[in-house]
Amino acid sequence: MNSPVIALRVAGALFGLACLGQLLRLLMQLEIVVAGHHVPLWPSGLAVVLAGALCFWLLKLSMPHKPEGHVDAPAT
Repeated sequence: MNSPVIALRVAGALFGLACLGQLLRLLMQLEIVVAGHHVPLWPSGLAVVLAGALCFWLLKLSMPHKPEGHVDAPAT
């Protein structure tokens, strides 16, 4: 395994953790206050979608792939 594959998997795992954290905030409806202002829940919904998509994309990129047009030989 080479370092670009490891980097893709680590980044994918971090985006996956971010996605789970934001999803947990949505499900538990946790309040966040920044400098006296309440942060609404909708940014967490957006973060779930974006972090989840990035997680899926990076982990998919790190998997080995077959060349285009490759057909497996039938088992004999």
